[in-house]
Amino acid sequence: MKIQSFMSSQSTEVDFLVTSLNDTAIVQVSARFSVLEAVGFKQTCQSLIQANSHLKQMIIDFRQTTFMDSSGLGALVSNFKYAQSKGIALRLRNVTPQVMAVLKLTGLDQVFSLHLVDHSPIAEQQGLIYDREAGLRQLEQLPTTHPSVASWMKRLIDIVGSLTGLIITGVLFIPIAIAITIDDPGPIFFSQTRCGWMGKRFKIWKFRSMCVDAEAKKSLVENQAQGAFFKNKNDPRITKVGRFLRRTSLDELPQFWNILKGEMSLVGTRPPTPDEVERYEAPQWQRLDVKPGMTGEWQVNGRSTVLNFEDVIRLDLQYQKNWSLLYDLKLILKTVAILFNKNSGAV
Repeated sequence: MKIQSFMSSQSTEVDFLVTSLNDTAIVQVSARFSVLEAVGFKQTCQSLIQANSHLKQMIIDFRQTTFMDSSGLGALVSNFKYAQSKGIALRLRNVTPQVMAVLKLTGLDQVFSLHLVDHSPIAEQQGLIYDREAGLRQLEQLPTTHPSVASWMKRLIDIVGSLTGLIITGVLFIPIAIAITIDDPGPIFFSQTRCGWMGKRFKIWKFRSMCVDAEAKKSLVENQAQGAFFKNKNDPRITKVGRFLRRTSLDELPQFWNILKGEMSLVGTRPPTPDEVERYEAPQWQRLDVKPGMTGEWQVNGRSTVLNFEDVIRLDLQYQKNWSLLYDLKLILKTVAILFNKNSGAV
């Protein structure tokens, strides 16, 4: 039985302890698993798989990890898919409650083969307590990936704003519903699965602005955007009433319900679809460190003209960098101002 241990270092400044045991490789994750560590982790695991044709199992050891954000989660998912494509089993070992909280949030605890941390002394050092009946119980809840996530004032503004928005939606519902039905008979509302904070999936709601079978016809429409999202300025699936709703952003009024439920915020990043997220590289997962917003940098900087995914990332990270309650207020005021600009709506 041959055991080999070494430090694997890639193009980043992060090193990972890798232990090889016959056809099994064990990769130990660092205490913090954020964007820098995520890039190095992905490179380490994939290089390890490429260099060892006899590898049958890869174990990811989380015994030291007390913080994992969206980038870490993205790197983990990417390695899981890559390992599967090579016929290699990827298992998570010594999963701490902090990591488990993230996995449960996204439903990945049902996807990965995993074992919880079972060392009581380590649990005590990490700020956890051990209960004989319940096992490890978490004192620290989900990670604060960005200050906006933990801001009770931002949440209060979201609640007040969403309640006000739902009242406006109720007033406008009947004329909008009649217009949609006359123009293109079918459902009044359109729902679609989107990815929110940390990649958690939720149903986003809008007034329907496309033909009933729009999703089935998506493959027939040219994607004019570059990168991991879809956009077509002259999408033939959009109805006449739908173009008006989009130009005035009235189609987005039902999203106030998503905000009230806490799935979205008044201001944040653009909520991506699951198929978009599947194409993300580890650093691009950073945009999921904040809640998606009904408006944001992408909205006030010409959302209908943003056709490059790198620009979307740039705007999202710009929002995260500049965020404050005052900054949110400025973006809301800018959004209200541009609603009267005929070229400001989505297409």
